[in-house]
Amino acid sequence: MTLNELKSVYSKPGRVESLLVRPARLEAVRTLEEAIAVRDVGLEGDHYQNYGGSRQVTLIQAEHLEVLAALLGLSKILPEFTRRNIVVRHINLLSLKGKRFNIGNATLEYSGECHPCSRMEKSLGPGAYNAMRGHGGITAKVINSGIIKLGDFVTVAAVPGER
Repeated sequence: MTLNELKSVYSKPGRVESLLVRPARLEAVRTLEEAIAVRDVGLEGDHYQNYGGSRQVTLIQAEHLEVLAALLGLSKILPEFTRRNIVVRHINLLSLKGKRFNIGNATLEYSGECHPCSRMEKSLGPGAYNAMRGHGGITAKVINSGIIKLGDFVTVAAVPGER
């Protein structure tokens, strides 16, 4: 197999475990059963909507929450403390670099890594910023609007012209 072929093989689809929005800056996070992804904007009801920007939605792997907890000596880290919109399991988010992917009936596009900010120290405690480096998830743009629900699959979108 070529490297490009290897980069297109996934053992199974990802799965949405948590959906979160923050209605206003510094306001408490709201957990949702479903969210509406709005093309070129972000998640409806999230203060971080970014019309035309590259950081419209943030995602983090559930497995990385477990790593962060271990690095910080905590039994568990709740998704709300990471300030990310979507928590997924069973797919390496960094493998989506350069790709479009479907969640529910929305299509998103990888736009970058989501690096930690200084608020991690306040949310998770001393050392959280460094613990989260490399485990902060990704940012994405909304390419096609759609509804995203808990339990929805995360799959790589077919590229026109590719088999």
